[in-house]
Amino acid sequence: MSDTSGIELIDRLQRRLLDKLPGKEAQWQMAASHRGDTEFDFNFNGPPVKSSVLLMLFERNGDYYFPLIQRPDYTGIHSGQIGLPGGKEEPQDKNRIATALRETEEEIGVDTSKVLIIGELSELYVQASNYNVLPVVGYLSEIPEYNPDPTEVSEVIECNVTDLIKEEIKKEKELIIRNKYKIIAPYFDINNHVVWGATAMMLSEFVTIWKEI
Repeated sequence: MSDTSGIELIDRLQRRLLDKLPGKEAQWQMAASHRGDTEFDFNFNGPPVKSSVLLMLFERNGDYYFPLIQRPDYTGIHSGQIGLPGGKEEPQDKNRIATALRETEEEIGVDTSKVLIIGELSELYVQASNYNVLPVVGYLSEIPEYNPDPTEVSEVIECNVTDLIKEEIKKEKELIIRNKYKIIAPYFDINNHVVWGATAMMLSEFVTIWKEI
């Protein structure tokens, strides 16, 4: 990233997102790999579900941040995991950008009518949940105030982009998913939180782009 700040940096990011994206080459740098004897067996009825998430940048003391959310513990596949706010497309959504804005407002209580849409990252298919996820990138010109929905969010975690691009926060660990699949998962150590899987893959592409602008 060059020595620049403020709206000029956001303008550069917006122009870069209109160009050819790094895509899978960047995403797969943070992809988990199968390590156990039990083969994956994810069976779903129907096509992938369209969904989107929002990477909402804002400035504080000269640095850029964005919020992540930790899901509460529940019976679903993403129980307790950390991700970007978002969810599946609903019939009332005009498009998947609208989905990302609506879901973010519902989940963390930010007025997303104030969010400037900068662009999109590459769509990512999440095999474990049969979702096609579109990461939307936006900019909020003020520091957000959160009012999270406790049924969907147990904690809002702010990530500093300056920290995110440091190589030393990339780590790796063994995980057991669905109580039977052993994987080796690269992850971002963000404020002592493990951010892995699809979210880490999306952030990997964002980091690649951020380093170019």
